[in-house]
Amino acid sequence: MAQLILSDGTIFEGESFGAKCDSDGEVVFNTGMAGYPESLTDPSYRGQILTFTYPLIGNYGVPSEEKNAWGFSKNFESESIHVRGVIVSQVSKDYSHHTAVSSLQNWMEHHNIPGITGIDTRALTKKLREHGVMLGRITQGQGASSQQLGDISDPNEVNLVAEVSCKEPITYKPQSPTTNPQSLICYDCGIKNNILRSWLKRGVTVHRVPWDFDLASSSLEYDAVFISNGPGDPKKCDATIKNIKWSIDHNIPTFGICLGNQLLALAIGGDTYKLKYGHRGVNQPCIEVTEGADVADVRTSAPSASSAHHCIITSQNHGFAVDEKSLPAGWHVWWKNANDGTIEGIRHESGRFFSVQFHPEATPGPEDADYLFDEFLGVLELEKALVGAEK
Repeated sequence: MAQLILSDGTIFEGESFGAKCDSDGEVVFNTGMAGYPESLTDPSYRGQILTFTYPLIGNYGVPSEEKNAWGFSKNFESESIHVRGVIVSQVSKDYSHHTAVSSLQNWMEHHNIPGITGIDTRALTKKLREHGVMLGRITQGQGASSQQLGDISDPNEVNLVAEVSCKEPITYKPQSPTTNPQSLICYDCGIKNNILRSWLKRGVTVHRVPWDFDLASSSLEYDAVFISNGPGDPKKCDATIKNIKWSIDHNIPTFGICLGNQLLALAIGGDTYKLKYGHRGVNQPCIEVTEGADVADVRTSAPSASSAHHCIITSQNHGFAVDEKSLPAGWHVWWKNANDGTIEGIRHESGRFFSVQFHPEATPGPEDADYLFDEFLGVLELEKALVGAEK
């Protein structure tokens, strides 16, 4: 047996699976029906206990940990599990899939990650939606009380990005050469591997650098700057923000995803805030907005043809958002969440700098937004053409 104790004193009881150990963190929920191997290895979940709202998890097992040609994981989003615990309604001990090599139970046990099954995840999710995400602890055994919760450090109060970022620059070169090769500095704030795969399959050379890499003194050759996803409070990443500002000041095309969206906003003088329970799942609808359009009512009415282009379904994993009112002159809202109206993307009127809060690379989730990688490469091609014309 095992228990989940929340910071408000609520206790949920269930059966233990995975590692037989205690753990604590910020309790959040994910609404996806599949993709648990990718979610558990997503560095953006660092410091969190993840609740899956879908009632059956583990039925297709876990794939192998083999590496690809570039030396990083072929099947996962990083090289380890980053969640501190897993909460499910019903874990599947038996699995069936032609690529599976392990059960979820054995995989979590191998990585020393505890889990609880048999919990009413609907009740837990409703509590988190009403109260907001809260700290909690997984304890082994029965009979625990709220007094045994103990002190739990809020993961958002520390620089989680520094924990998950690479320590030294790493360069990945595409296997197939292109007629118009591009290269970019990629700030690793906890990057998902499929972002790397997405750039490399497009023939882009990627210089993956630590979160505090000094761009001004870099000897690397690059055409653009990219800022990845990652965990925690974006305001803890002062060094990254400083370098993004330098990139913009020098008119270097810059693109951000997820945490990269928040960091870009902070670099231009904007602000961010913590959401009540965040967006974590693979079915978040986002509306592309015409620059300067009034889309305050996107939650309650369909946008007209003059106010928005189209809606896509996106994969998301974030707990913070950009404050729309804080955007400076020349910057516009690019995407908005159709459910709650929060900002899902910003861009500069020059077209050189933009970012999205959702995940174009998906994994797991729909690939509606995958074209945004190509859109950014189109910006780079235009920049090169303009430089060539000036010469």
